[in-house]
Amino acid sequence: MKPSILYYFKKEWKSLTIVTITGLIYNFGLILGPYFEGKLTQSIYDYFQQSISFQTIIKIVLLYLFSISIVQISRFYKRNYVRIFANNTNKRFKQKIYQNILYAPRLQIKQEQTGALLTKAVIDADDCSEGIRKFTTELFDTCIALIAYLCMLFHYDIKITLLCIVCIPVSYLLAEKMKTLVQRTSEKQKQITAALNETTLDLTSNAMMYRIYGCEENRMHSYENILQKYESASIKANIPFMAFPPLYFVITLLGLFPILYSGCHYVIQGTWNIAIFTTYVACFLKLATKSSKSAKLFNAVHKAQISWKRLSPYLLDPDTSIPSPSIIPSLTVKDLSFHYPNANDLFKHISFTLQKGEILGVCGKVASGKSTFGKLFLQEMPYEGFISIEKQNVTYLGHDLQLLNDTIEHNITLGKDIDILPYLKLVCIDQEVEQMEQGIHTMLGNGGILLSKGQAQRIALARTLVHASSLIILDDPFSALDIKTEQQVFHNIQSYCKDKMIILISHRLSIFQYATKVLLLEDTRATLSTHADLCQTSSTYKTLLRGTHNDSQHM
Repeated sequence: MKPSILYYFKKEWKSLTIVTITGLIYNFGLILGPYFEGKLTQSIYDYFQQSISFQTIIKIVLLYLFSISIVQISRFYKRNYVRIFANNTNKRFKQKIYQNILYAPRLQIKQEQTGALLTKAVIDADDCSEGIRKFTTELFDTCIALIAYLCMLFHYDIKITLLCIVCIPVSYLLAEKMKTLVQRTSEKQKQITAALNETTLDLTSNAMMYRIYGCEENRMHSYENILQKYESASIKANIPFMAFPPLYFVITLLGLFPILYSGCHYVIQGTWNIAIFTTYVACFLKLATKSSKSAKLFNAVHKAQISWKRLSPYLLDPDTSIPSPSIIPSLTVKDLSFHYPNANDLFKHISFTLQKGEILGVCGKVASGKSTFGKLFLQEMPYEGFISIEKQNVTYLGHDLQLLNDTIEHNITLGKDIDILPYLKLVCIDQEVEQMEQGIHTMLGNGGILLSKGQAQRIALARTLVHASSLIILDDPFSALDIKTEQQVFHNIQSYCKDKMIILISHRLSIFQYATKVLLLEDTRATLSTHADLCQTSSTYKTLLRGTHNDSQHM
């Protein structure tokens, strides 16, 4: 369903009801200012003419203060609930964006740079909610106030009022003409901001590599360039909001000339007294101020439209329905083939079945498609053929361990109330964790930077076992472990996962002798057999096995 701005207004109807009531009181109450200013001016004149007493002036002042107090209290509540409305809308934007990122296919997310995604999730959401806030605020503070001021001006004199407001539509027309400039510069600013975010993430993630290879000066130079572009784009995007509002105000103020000319004649002729003239001028000046803000609102809405356009694809309702995983007794794969767009087949015609408690080892030369084969079971990429299992019944551990900047415990449980000690023992890291100063509450740092590669692999593997489904896919989970630890962890997993199916992808074949079946990927072909048979029939498998033995001798 296509997202609509009205949806967010309807969700906050309670806040907007309070905004409407207090906004009407405040804005119609604004005309009391010019009214009392005129009354006070006339009363002071009358006092010096000895036609009224000083007590009369005091009464007018007290009544003025009481009226303004009511108006300002209404203003406080209006602004407070407008801010509540905007904050809640901003929260809904970000919640929906998070849901879409969480449930979107990984391939779709990877096609968009992280910096651009961050810009939409944070800056565009903020700009869009701020545009809604300004629109809601100015709907009362400007539109209703303009109506109130115009009614008051027409009450005093229709002819002068028509003459003095002629220039107001001109400022509005000019503001509307700025739409193209506002949207073009705003879009450019968002693009540069996304590039800046992407560059910042790159420097943060790869700082050590740049320092090791002596590229830090070059990268800092590139960062300075993007900062300069960002500064230039920000200045250009803000020009309509800095330079044009004073111009809108000056254009509107041209209406003072007929007021001063005709108003002075009215006072001299006795048609108006000083109170009426003062009230009329004060009322028009407030009208001019509000009018210039109204013209500025056009530009704010134009800017928000760009953010809404960029944001709206991420505000659609994602499919969040995830069936509860069930125990699947078997996995069937028929005629499975895959190729990347505009590329040759990576592998084709793979067929096999896997029963509960069985382990399928997958091996092959570099770039033979081992990791891609494992990812197909997540059903995030298009493939040909048939896989009988649904992705909610698949648990996957890939090369990217994706450890959080959090404690060991939270990295494994992911918020669930689970005793992690048995799982630490399964992956043979319980004693190492026990020796850490904070134990299971030890912080890992970004991406597990405070751990060794072997420790990081075992923490990620423990998390995988905690959340294990019917099918567990492990992509090179032991590459950083010594052979002895690898075999111990493997046998622990084999014993623990008797009611599950395991696909083990590895370039080290020392434990494949314990696998139920072995799938060898070679030059788009797939050979399904056993470890013993492949040792006799496949020269490629024997070469890979010799490489494993050589690796073990050097460890």
